[in-house]
Amino acid sequence: MRLVFAGTPEVAVPSLQAIADSGHELLAVVTRPDAPSGRGRKLHRSPAGEWADANGVEVLTPAKPREPEFQHRLAELAPDCVPVVAYGALVPQSALDIPRHGWINLHFSLLPAWRGAAPVQHAVLHGDEVTGACVFQLEAGLDTGPIYGSLTETIGAHDTSGDLLTRLADSGAQLLRDVLDSIESGQARAVPQPEHGISMAPKVSVDDARIRWDDPAFAVDRRVRAVTPAPGAWTTWDGQRVRLGPVTPDPQGPALLPGAVAVSKSTVHVGTGTDPVRLGEIQPPGKKRMAADAWGRGLHTSDEIVFS
Repeated sequence: MRLVFAGTPEVAVPSLQAIADSGHELLAVVTRPDAPSGRGRKLHRSPAGEWADANGVEVLTPAKPREPEFQHRLAELAPDCVPVVAYGALVPQSALDIPRHGWINLHFSLLPAWRGAAPVQHAVLHGDEVTGACVFQLEAGLDTGPIYGSLTETIGAHDTSGDLLTRLADSGAQLLRDVLDSIESGQARAVPQPEHGISMAPKVSVDDARIRWDDPAFAVDRRVRAVTPAPGAWTTWDGQRVRLGPVTPDPQGPALLPGAVAVSKSTVHVGTGTDPVRLGEIQPPGKKRMAADAWGRGLHTSDEIVFS
């Protein structure tokens, strides 16, 4: 089939590569406009756009897919289908109607669970034991279309959202390719989503990534893993922001009030609403990320530290 791909972040790249390695014809890549990043705030192409540039594929960067210029170019390209992976913009019906087989979306959850922008983060945050990926027909509603296929993925006790997204991006790429093949052969059948089990996964904000030390240890652990690597877990110490990597609940650790920090020769513990957690990595203000025990050894023994 003739395809135009829509996607933006790094997790879209495995699907792009899978399509390029298939028998389908990749006509163009639609991605979000170049955005400022880094200390210099220079404009940078999205990972999907960078892949397209490196592989000689046309790149389309409409501010919004409802733009007439974009829809005119899409109609000129005349794709049979537009596969989507984490594109990051709502697609109007006028654009959905252009390809013969519409737009199909690889979404990283088992729909109808976790509809929205951050399905993996919410699955980890809420303690799900299993997640997965679905390929469904994109329609005007938010992740409501009928499903062509799905796969499951176990969430490990130490998985971060980054770990899960990496695995799902790889396995989901093959699922997307299989669905495209079945659409081309006429064997694809989309099944309506169940009417029960619906949950929403809105974008995770920086405030959502702030650790609540009054929460029980298991909830602190989940929150940190859910927001790792982005936007990144954080707390404050003496009015300044401190970033933290994944933590480990430690029932055998010292008894501490929520947020109180205990430093030993080889460990750093922080109190929660239940058991303390043992820190793994920490990034103090103005410094690079380091092992928590190395940070602890650099403190004065008389320092009283409380995170908030």
